[in-house]
Amino acid sequence: MALDVGKARIGVALTDPLGYTAQPLLTVWRKGRGEDLRSLLRIVRKHEVTHIVIGNPLHMSGDVSPWAAKVEEFAQELCERAQLPVELWDERLSSRAANELLDEAGHDRRDRKFVIDQVAAVVILQDWMAARERRELLEPQDNRDQGPVEES
Repeated sequence: MALDVGKARIGVALTDPLGYTAQPLLTVWRKGRGEDLRSLLRIVRKHEVTHIVIGNPLHMSGDVSPWAAKVEEFAQELCERAQLPVELWDERLSSRAANELLDEAGHDRRDRKFVIDQVAAVVILQDWMAARERRELLEPQDNRDQGPVEES
């Protein structure tokens, strides 16, 4: 599951059970930290989430923004309450990418606030999954995968 945590809304995206695709799920309209966390925990249980990725809103320079510090606190609390791994993921330019995707789909700009955070969460999740796949490809193969060794 990926989250795009904003001040007014939290976009939620999920991957399929095999981890190949990311889809938008819903937007949580923020009501307060406690209620927000309870809503997310219900989603975690309902969809049997095993890992949570949260967009980290760094400055373009890579420095930690004031909002990034608050998102990190939110992520830590969610990790403790969900008892799941929670990973912060660089979300720079995810909103721009989400807007471009919605432009390409012909989505009306006036209605974007209802879906933009979900699409940004999809972008975050896709980026995280692609990076995970690259890491797996670069990891050294286990000796068991190399077949029998012939003696000379």
